[in-house]
Amino acid sequence: MVRTQIYLTEIEREELSNISSATGKKQSELIREAVDHFIERCKSKNRKAILDRMSGMWSDHDQLPDFDKLRTEWDRKPQ
Repeated sequence: MVRTQIYLTEIEREELSNISSATGKKQSELIREAVDHFIERCKSKNRKAILDRMSGMWSDHDQLPDFDKLRTEWDRKPQ
């Protein structure tokens, strides 16, 4: 792990202390959990934005293969 210093308001520090006491977790652990949650949320939003930009990118192409036929060919046949 890498040590990092942050500044909290008095209210943030007090609430974090309360949560720490209630959960039995160290404040640093709670902060790491919050940062992990924030990162995941940002990744999800970024992924959605990318997918939204890609939506319909092939809609104006008329030389696309028959995807239903391709999928049928890829299905595993029972042995």
